[in-house]
Amino acid sequence: MVDRVLVTLDGTVRNPDEPLLYADDIGALRGDGVFETVLVRDGKASALELHLARLRRSAQALDLPDPDVAQWRTAVEAAVKEWGSDREGVLRMIVTRGRDGADSRRVGSGELSGPAPDLTGYVLVSAVAERVSKARAEGISVITLTRGISTELATTAPWLLLGAKTLSYATNMAALRFAARQDADDVIFTSTEHRVLEGPRSTVVIQRDKQLLTPPARDGVLPGITQRALFAEAGKAGWDCSYKSLFTADLVTADSVWLLSSITLAARVTTLDGLRMSAPDCAEEIADLVNRGIERAWNIADWS
Repeated sequence: MVDRVLVTLDGTVRNPDEPLLYADDIGALRGDGVFETVLVRDGKASALELHLARLRRSAQALDLPDPDVAQWRTAVEAAVKEWGSDREGVLRMIVTRGRDGADSRRVGSGELSGPAPDLTGYVLVSAVAERVSKARAEGISVITLTRGISTELATTAPWLLLGAKTLSYATNMAALRFAARQDADDVIFTSTEHRVLEGPRSTVVIQRDKQLLTPPARDGVLPGITQRALFAEAGKAGWDCSYKSLFTADLVTADSVWLLSSITLAARVTTLDGLRMSAPDCAEEIADLVNRGIERAWNIADWS
């Protein structure tokens, strides 16, 4: 049983212990690239088409060429087949701008010219972290941390790439390490206006009675695929699902708070800034709706 699978965009299964990136790859030098993380379950890449659509949107935000979707599908299929169907896996689709100096495009009069860069792209599958099963079953402790920016920057400063899934994850990882030093499992970022944003690797959803709420993309958060799968399934089950700007106080007064992500899926917040949050009667239902939503998302061709 392999512990990692590496497939390049030509469909070749590579030895993951052999070098792949050049030392001057822009992804390594500057974090200039985008990625998607996909759950492999039962021999399938969960909600693959939705992840490919988001990969395309992130690439557009960074002025990268549109991903060759057919090529990515082929690479993903090869990686999933190599991984097998007897266990879950974490599949990452990674694309960088390529080697330093390979992009000869120039900025002039607001347009890019010259040939497209020689991009680096590959698919990597690895084991699901031990923390995931615990988070799904027992929930997580969370602290709120300021991101230090206003929600207005999502529209007034597009160059900050808010809402794109880029390789520049140093701040997110630093926040998670800070949380660990405070004996917390995860983080919910807030804006300078004390609005709820997102987690370093998750979407925030709160539950009030039969209502589910999440911050809108216009506040500068990454549109969540697992959250959208939940809303699609919950809407069919009679839940009121809405996008709404939320404040930190809304987390405290909610019946429950959830962090949703492609790998952990649904993790209920059990403590928030030290405040214990009891499980609602509908906790199991919400987790089940997430699982059902992801299963249905396998058959969705596009969700934009």
